[in-house]
Amino acid sequence: MDRNYTAASTGGVSFTGILTIVFIVLKLTGFINWSWVWVLSPLWISVVIVAIILLIAMILMFISSNNWGRRKWLDR
Repeated sequence: MDRNYTAASTGGVSFTGILTIVFIVLKLTGFINWSWVWVLSPLWISVVIVAIILLIAMILMFISSNNWGRRKWLDR
């Protein structure tokens, strides 16, 4: 019998997830004396970066759909 199985990846832990876990472990064991804001910073910094990229993409789409880059006097 010839069986073709394909392995499907269903996700995993990202770099920021691993970094957050490492920071939490270091904070709870007392190796670092950071504020919890900075311990959890890999999570919120990545969310902020994605939000900025989406905002820039939306602004560029809005500008291109309204033709703001074109001068009106050239259309005459």
